[in-house]
Amino acid sequence: MTKKRKIITMIIGIISVIIISLFGAGIYFFHVAEVRAPKTFINNQAMKPTNSLYRYEQEFNKLKKTTWHQMTPGGLKLDAWYVANPQKTHKTIVIAHGFAGNKQKMAAYGEMFIKLGYNVLIPDDRAAGSSAGKLIGFGWNDRKDYVRWIHQIVKKDSHSQIAIFGVSMGGATTMMTAGEKLPTNVKAFIEDCGYDTVKNEIAYQAGAMYHIPAYPLVDIVSLISKVRAGYTYGEASSIKQLHKNTRPMFFIHGGADNFVPTKMVYRNYAATQGPKKIWVVPGAKHAKSFETAPKEYQKKVGNFLARYM
Repeated sequence: MTKKRKIITMIIGIISVIIISLFGAGIYFFHVAEVRAPKTFINNQAMKPTNSLYRYEQEFNKLKKTTWHQMTPGGLKLDAWYVANPQKTHKTIVIAHGFAGNKQKMAAYGEMFIKLGYNVLIPDDRAAGSSAGKLIGFGWNDRKDYVRWIHQIVKKDSHSQIAIFGVSMGGATTMMTAGEKLPTNVKAFIEDCGYDTVKNEIAYQAGAMYHIPAYPLVDIVSLISKVRAGYTYGEASSIKQLHKNTRPMFFIHGGADNFVPTKMVYRNYAATQGPKKIWVVPGAKHAKSFETAPKEYQKKVGNFLARYM
């Protein structure tokens, strides 16, 4: 073998190792991002009595809950809690939980809306809680599930007035749902600390959590997602969906959010086409705005909804 041929063989070998390594890393990070499994970087500890929302959670846990179900077109059975307000009302809030969350984790928010006079529906997203599924939808695959939940509410009560609320990934789910064709019963949206696009969020976390550059790894993981989950990270965009929304939207974000960067809320706010309001909570970390300022949070959310419902 000539020297030149040896060099070419070596280069091909190195390139092959790099490609195999990148796709191996891509499969690993796809598992971290989208496959249903315990996430060590997510706090799953029970709420402590010292938490400002502990009383909210405990009160909601006492309430009678009816279990609702739906079947997705792909055959997944999804589960949700429905809680009727003690004071009969046509107003219902649909609450979307965060990444690696479930309906139980949204109990404090459920109690807040009960106090504000609303019925509450809290689904477990696909691959979460009691719902079926192996792959996390990041709000994109979930948005059409939420449209079906909305239609269930309308079927139960044709006079219903509905708002959608979500935190973190649930905030993105709320914004992504806002871009879908919805019945006129839907009156408003509230999103708390949702990301602008899945690609931007994953790219940010690649640096923040793993100290690695986004390119080309995020694109490889996105390609795997297209094959496995049916969507790329670029198409899973809150911004694109908000461009289609004309209903009122309240944007909330922590001023000290270092998980979904605060700057994302301004992009989302600029994108929506309907009446809008923004509140950046000073000093609040990711998904901690309610916990940081519970009385003000409840008041602002209540006032916003009262204006449109």
